[in-house]
Amino acid sequence: MEIIFMGTGTSQGVPMIAHHSEGLDLDNPKNWRGRTSIHVVMDGLHIQVDAGQEFRLQCLHNKIEWIDLVLLTHGHADHILGMDDLRRFCDLRDGQALPVYSTPEGLQRVRSIYPYAIRERPEFRGYPAFHLTEMPALLDLPQGTIHSTLLPHGRVDTLGLVFTERSSGKKVAYFTDCKQVTSTARELARGADVVILDALRPEEHPTHMNIAEATATALLLDAPASWFVHMTSHVDHEREQAHLPPTIRFAWDGLRLKV
Repeated sequence: MEIIFMGTGTSQGVPMIAHHSEGLDLDNPKNWRGRTSIHVVMDGLHIQVDAGQEFRLQCLHNKIEWIDLVLLTHGHADHILGMDDLRRFCDLRDGQALPVYSTPEGLQRVRSIYPYAIRERPEFRGYPAFHLTEMPALLDLPQGTIHSTLLPHGRVDTLGLVFTERSSGKKVAYFTDCKQVTSTARELARGADVVILDALRPEEHPTHMNIAEATATALLLDAPASWFVHMTSHVDHEREQAHLPPTIRFAWDGLRLKV
């Protein structure tokens, strides 16, 4: 299995517009973060998880040239406002609609923003088309399984996702945009080779885990490797990394993991 971190930043991106805060080393490319999303390749199946505002550029930078299905963790702007650029992948699929899975809230946001794309084939070549389905608790595919569970994220719930590749048995848990990882999610992630967690900033936040909460969760899950995503401009990569345990690291845009 391969995990490509297409973006690792929060909703405003990093650095944000009119950035004036001190302590963020902008000479370090790891401190330039697009909106958080990952691309998972599982036994040759290409799964896109979320598509934020930089999605087209992220695809170009990471050489993403095929997508089989799309998973949306939730309907917030920084996770779905790049979906129009999925039109190119519909062209590459000879006009077949892309399967899109999400929560009821996420699917309703897609319907309201992209009404022209809710169809089995694009209206015209070059347009997107999405086939929307509520994400089941278990998506069983020839290439492996994807378990899902709901995680608390303020006024909405986010999909927590656990990928298990059939050929290798490798397991990756992906828990972004959440205030806590529930007992159900922890059970699904048991034995994961890699855990990816929301870790917004050093200070507390009402709808996201901060770095201390994410670190405690990572230690509880006890995976061989844990990676943090969705960081704000308050997180300088090298400065904050120095305070983390050795099995926990901040991810960065363009990081590729072979699991």
